[in-house]
Amino acid sequence: MKTDINPITGNVNMARRSFLRYAGAGVATAAVVGVTACHKDRIVVDPGGSSDIGSGDIGILNYAYALEQLEAAFYTQVVSSPYSGMSSVELTYMTDIRDHEIVHREFFKAALGAKAIMSLTPDFSKIDFGSRQQVLATAKAFEDLGVQAYDGAGYLIKDANYLLIAGKIVSVEARHAALISNLISFGSFVPDDQIDSNGLNKSATIAQVLPTANAFLKTKVTAQAFNYNG
Repeated sequence: MKTDINPITGNVNMARRSFLRYAGAGVATAAVVGVTACHKDRIVVDPGGSSDIGSGDIGILNYAYALEQLEAAFYTQVVSSPYSGMSSVELTYMTDIRDHEIVHREFFKAALGAKAIMSLTPDFSKIDFGSRQQVLATAKAFEDLGVQAYDGAGYLIKDANYLLIAGKIVSVEARHAALISNLISFGSFVPDDQIDSNGLNKSATIAQVLPTANAFLKTKVTAQAFNYNG
């Protein structure tokens, strides 16, 4: 799928047909957007600048949207200011991941419509983007966190269309995680710190994930309205 990326803002322009094809045959996406538009869940915006994801399936989508915003912003910065010694192959990898994350971000934004949380402002002040070690370590942290987040929240999704799309996206995120791990240590596509004793990927709850994500966000994300019991 061809996307046009604005190198300054990191925004992506997708033809509607390509967008629907990405989501899977168009029909599933239309159903997702339709259900979202009529959903009654409320998004809470704190006067202090934080955003609450809301509840139910809308809350899960906003949760994913927040993480995709963070990842898209990070890789946009990585590509716009490559670390010292970045090879052309590594730049290609980072650019591909950036494009994936931007498409994910824009997908959730469009699907959520008026129910979406605000656009978040990242805080990467503690990251030295000139250091390969720091960039890859942060990329690993974000990718591992993202996969754990999807795995940890998947069982809470009620709508089959949402679950289908979440499954498609987390599989891409897992590929990213494997690639980044391999760049850090060749051959470590499945690092021990992400797999449990049963050979399954580790998962994390919303309450466990958000503090880590918020450490890299000026605009904080909360889940005060989220009901884990549905």
